Amino acid sequence: MEPLQNDRLLRALLREPVDVTPVWMMRQAGRYLPEYRATRERAGSFMDLCRSPELACEVTLQPLERFPLDAAILFSDILTVPDAMGLGLYFSEGEGPRFERPLRSRGEIERLPVPDPEQELGYVMDAVRTIRRELRGRVPLIGFSGSPWTLSTYMVEGGSSKEYAHIKGMLFDRPELLHRLLDTLARSVTAYLNAQIAAGAQAVMVFDTWGGILTPRDYREFSLRYMEQIVAGLEREAEGRRVPVILFTKGGGDWLEAMADTGCDALGVDWTLDLGDARRRVGDRVALQGNMDPAVLYSSPERIRREVVTILESYGRGGGHVFNLGHGIHQHVDPEHAAAFVEAVHELSAPMHRE
Repeated sequence: MEPLQNDRLLRALLREPVDVTPVWMMRQAGRYLPEYRATRERAGSFMDLCRSPELACEVTLQPLERFPLDAAILFSDILTVPDAMGLGLYFSEGEGPRFERPLRSRGEIERLPVPDPEQELGYVMDAVRTIRRELRGRVPLIGFSGSPWTLSTYMVEGGSSKEYAHIKGMLFDRPELLHRLLDTLARSVTAYLNAQIAAGAQAVMVFDTWGGILTPRDYREFSLRYMEQIVAGLEREAEGRRVPVILFTKGGGDWLEAMADTGCDALGVDWTLDLGDARRRVGDRVALQGNMDPAVLYSSPERIRREVVTILESYGRGGGHVFNLGHGIHQHVDPEHAAAFVEAVHELSAPMHRE
């Protein structure tokens, strides 16, 4: 593997000094880019795009051609793991992801396999290897997975949900069955992320998109516990350097201290939290990633710059901050506004890293 020319992201995640605050965007390879939409059309479907290592590589690199980002993130989907477990993933227009065979019975959950990452999920590992080769050391590659709790919501509900009736019904009435599912998922995600690291991912992130719908008690028991299990099982060294682990619970601001106790290296923070308050709460235990409201990118470049200043000043001087949006970039954002955002972070953060 070629040496890294830009390791700002990895340094910031480990709270080491950097020259400017590194920046990347969740969903940076996505529908707001016309070149992404063209490749997606060529692929035929979203999952065909995910399953083609060459096309997944192509869209992973597209935002790096446009913007001076400090990281690439693997183009894939969090539902690849449940798909590999045989639940029959498909996407329907206007409804998002659906499963043909949602999990409702004990027998279905007890029969769930832990997929072999190089077999059932080999296309993801091939994408990681292809992207690393094509990056040629420009920036680090981030691998990722959904959290066990978040994956289980889709698997039990059969798709997206507003009420979470089936999964919360299981949580309250059959908690031991849900724990069985979450443990299988935690083992699957651990193997999946370790395979990504072996294939070349230089940092990994766990997306707990739906952890914020839980009570504090249930969050710790049904979400955080299993992310902690994953963190404990991950390979933390590869190619002679540490592989940082980022945990992100959307709506999880109340639990930052507990998340920092898991042994992860960094926490993603959404826009509902003041970044300075978050930094005071976690101290120097973890780095922080975030946390601009993605909707700010609909505003003028001048307003975007003012928001960047506000967040940088809130975090304060020194390392340990990776600038990002508080969630994924919206599909109708003007790419020029994304460019203004990335450039503003580099330009305006430089003075905060000088002695």
